[in-house]
Amino acid sequence: MSISPIDTRPVSPETDPHYDDRINLAAVLRMSARLNMHESVANHFSYAVSEDGGQFLVNPFGRHFSTLRASELLLLDAHDHPTTGEPGRPDPTAWAIHGAMHRNAPQARCVLHVHSKYATVLASIEEEGLAPIDQNTMRFFNRVSVDSGFDGMGLGDEAERLTTTLGDNNILLMGNHGVMAVGETIGKAFDDLYYFERACETYITALMTGKPLRVVSDEVAEKTALQWQDYVHRIGLGEAFLSEIRVILDREEPDYKL
Repeated sequence: MSISPIDTRPVSPETDPHYDDRINLAAVLRMSARLNMHESVANHFSYAVSEDGGQFLVNPFGRHFSTLRASELLLLDAHDHPTTGEPGRPDPTAWAIHGAMHRNAPQARCVLHVHSKYATVLASIEEEGLAPIDQNTMRFFNRVSVDSGFDGMGLGDEAERLTTTLGDNNILLMGNHGVMAVGETIGKAFDDLYYFERACETYITALMTGKPLRVVSDEVAEKTALQWQDYVHRIGLGEAFLSEIRVILDREEPDYKL
């Protein structure tokens, strides 16, 4: 396949039609490292720059989230299998999972996959989903898809199955694996990922106390989830969060834009 090689030249609106997308994706990669939601040089974030999901940006093989720059993101074709494992190439699991998501679920413009601590703990216990015990857990009430068919690392059939399991939800809890957040924009997807990890942290910590949980009724949980939907949409929470992430990085790690 033809693949966009890593280009260490700074990106600019004049030289790259995906300038803003590159910067936004690099920003959330950097912030994920700050929040300890990364894992070694694994895990991957992608964003489709075409409406059909065919063309997408993704972080390259073997690079740490905290060092990635906008110009280093790869531009791939979801329908054209690349050579993997070489410098400037995608990780094979990134190609499999993200390529399948962008081919089969074009509504998932942004796909963020991590093995963050608390979501992965939740993915590793028998109980599926989050009990509605606080505002953050209620945000995801009946809004999390669960994949319970783990059959090895995210390659081949495993990757294809995940795209059908997601359904209409924005969060996929990947049993025995991790979590995936999707969204129509990078800001929305990252906001969901952030809040889901916080919700999992609260829930797992509450379980660790051994005390009875203060679980609200389904009616209250659904009411709160709907209020969250309205709140997030009305004020543009995800875009506001992403904007502030960029402000922080502009001040402290400006090289993410290069």
